[in-house]
Amino acid sequence: MSEQTITGSCVCGAVRYAATPPFFAFQYCHCTRCRKASGTAHATNLFVKTAQFHWVAGEDNVQRFDLPTAKYWSHTFCKTCGSSTPWLSRTGKAVIIPAGTLDDDPGMAPERNIFFASRASWYAHAADLETFDESPPRS
Repeated sequence: MSEQTITGSCVCGAVRYAATPPFFAFQYCHCTRCRKASGTAHATNLFVKTAQFHWVAGEDNVQRFDLPTAKYWSHTFCKTCGSSTPWLSRTGKAVIIPAGTLDDDPGMAPERNIFFASRASWYAHAADLETFDESPPRS
């Protein structure tokens, strides 16, 4: 992976950031909390050291929620559009970047599934699903 800085943003563009690889983890998390926060089958997150991340704009537009009963889990989002945003880990050693917020190719693919035993009962592997390059034809 190159050392080229990659960028990311929320849907409305109020929050923007930049990160410099290498990332030390890229994973799907299937835990109940991540599913609820993302509204999807799993969260897809990259992890980078704090020194490799910086806010370009809108850091003051990020709202953070720390679940008091969770040791590590947090959720952040843009106050304007509700998009997920990167967050500083509770240990302060890493920034977790929701991969869907990337504007650029991170140069790697997810490496693992975690909390897979907690996956949604309706979860289906993407490779097993019918695929369309655009919206499917209407019936």
